[in-house]
Amino acid sequence: MKIGIILDPLSSIKIKKDSTFAMMVAAAARGHEIYVMMQEAVMWKSGRVVGENMRITLTGDNDRWYKAAPPEETPLADFDAVLMRKDPPFDVEYITSTWLLELAVREGARIFNDPGAIRNHSEKLATLEFARFSVPTMVSRLSRQIHDFIDANGDVIVKPLDGMGGESVFRVTDTDPNRYVIVETITRHGARTVMAQRFIPEIRDGDKRILLIAGKPVPYCLARIPRPGETRGNLAAGGTAVARPLAARDLEIAHALGPELSSRGLLLVGLDVIGDHLTEINVTSPTCFREINEQTGFDVAAMFTDALEAACAAPRRTDKQ
Repeated sequence: MKIGIILDPLSSIKIKKDSTFAMMVAAAARGHEIYVMMQEAVMWKSGRVVGENMRITLTGDNDRWYKAAPPEETPLADFDAVLMRKDPPFDVEYITSTWLLELAVREGARIFNDPGAIRNHSEKLATLEFARFSVPTMVSRLSRQIHDFIDANGDVIVKPLDGMGGESVFRVTDTDPNRYVIVETITRHGARTVMAQRFIPEIRDGDKRILLIAGKPVPYCLARIPRPGETRGNLAAGGTAVARPLAARDLEIAHALGPELSSRGLLLVGLDVIGDHLTEINVTSPTCFREINEQTGFDVAAMFTDALEAACAAPRRTDKQ
């Protein structure tokens, strides 16, 4: 297959832990061709959605890990599959990309995850659809509403709706002398909507990343354990990664959400679970392939490639169908 991947600059990829790189390795091992393009290189031109891309060959070298052919322009529908793996922020440029990618789907392109599903599933707000698995939650930009929620719950996490890696996540209590400035800062004095959730003490045991591939859970999660004195378990915030078999509650959540999310065109999903509670549904560029593989021997990238090949065996969708 010809696989196009929309991603961040290759110079930013840390191959020892990057899940997109793991996907490339698994695909190349099966003889698939890898083409990469940046988000800004996806465009409407001459009546079609095209991507300025380059074919890369993996070298096996940790430093110079790829060789690149000269750039060329290719209609996205000419690839057998296109993977949308651009990291957030989920800003207007990201949304614009999903609009262009939807046009490409109508031209027959196979894009994973489905661009409309990515756009319609806020990684924070999507949990509200499955509130039975979550904790008390408030979404607002009104400071008085957020303070009422803090008073009612005592210990709360507040976070923006468009961040990643634990960025701008605050823990605030009803007795915190900084609570007012925290709420002012995170809401930008009422200009930005945020999410507040009751604090889950089980974060001490890790923020678990559960991967769903074609609706089925990977049998191991990656628990991201906060460093001492820290509330956030995100690896970008210094958390420690420990792979574990899925617990009964993890499986309950995965089996409840997996088929529904898969039916919406979400081939790869990363659920975040703390204790027994769902906190996020990640659909843009879920990670943790490498860490799970290294610690358990389970080849997540191979499972993903199996699912991708199966999805590409289905008839193409076009606007004429």
